[in-house]
This record gives sequence, structure tokens and C-alpha cells, in this order.
Amino acid sequence: MSEKKSERIVVLGVGNILLKDEGVGVRVVEQLGKRYLFPPEVELVDGGTLGLGLLSVIEGAGHLIIIDAVKNNQEPGTLYRFADDEIPEGVYQKISIHQVDLIETLTVAQAVGEKIPVKVVVGVEPLDISPWGMELTPVIEARVDDMVKLVLEELKRLGVKYEPIRT
Repeated sequence: MSEKKSERIVVLGVGNILLKDEGVGVRVVEQLGKRYLFPPEVELVDGGTLGLGLLSVIEGAGHLIIIDAVKNNQEPGTLYRFADDEIPEGVYQKISIHQVDLIETLTVAQAVGEKIPVKVVVGVEPLDISPWGMELTPVIEARVDDMVKLVLEELKRLGVKYEPIRT
């Protein structure tokens, strides 16, 4: 158990905040950073649309928790949790440019011999990913707290202790 806690854990929110619900991953990471204190082995990353720039972020991580909008043809607001081999190919459909970049980044990392971290995807079915709007739709905004809880549950599974920020 203590070995797990010493591994670097990257909590990576991806998405384009200019495309409404597409930016939900970034928004969840922002909320985690505002609400909780994490130990040094947990790195919260606003991955935005960085693509191959994420290679240095992923490098050396033992665990990768990806937070994203997931187009899986379900009701908008449906929450998802997929772990490593459970991640269906449909999750990586090209609903936005960053997903192509994320897949490419993981592929390049593997090609250069980088150990790919254990991956978990925490996602939500988006309602609207049309340009241009920085606000999440009300149905997705209402799921942000639930997504924060799912990420915290993942961190607990990894033996991470965190505490709320007192204001």
C-alpha cells in the first residue's frame, strides 16, 4: 500500500474550454485544486489541448486519471469510469482535436519505450460541444461535483489521503 502512495499520480483534465461541455475535464481539475489539498505525489494538470506537450507530464507517472467529455451515445450527463483495458474504443472517437492528440501522445510514449501509466478515464456525456462558449451547459455543470467525487474515489483506491481546503 505504501508503494502505491509513493508513485506519481497525474490527474489530467483535458478539453477545450472554448467549446462549452468539451472543457469539462479542465473545469473538474480546477475544482479539485480549489477545494482540496493533495500530497506531493498527486499532480493536478490542466491538459487543455496540449497534445504531444503532455508527453513530459505523463512521463514517469505510475497512474494517470484522465477527466474528459466522453461521447458514448448515452444521455447527456451520463457519468463514466473506465479503467485501462475496459476503455472502449468508442471513448476515443474524434469528437475534438485534443482526443486525437491524447491518443497520439500515449502512442508516441509507448513507441519511445516509456512505460504507459495505469489509466482511468472519468468522463461525462456532453450535451453541447459547439463553438463558441466558455460556460458548461446546466446539465453538465450539475455533474461537476459528481465527477470531482469520482476522481476522489480513484485517489482513495490508490491510497491517497487528501483534505478539504478550509476557507
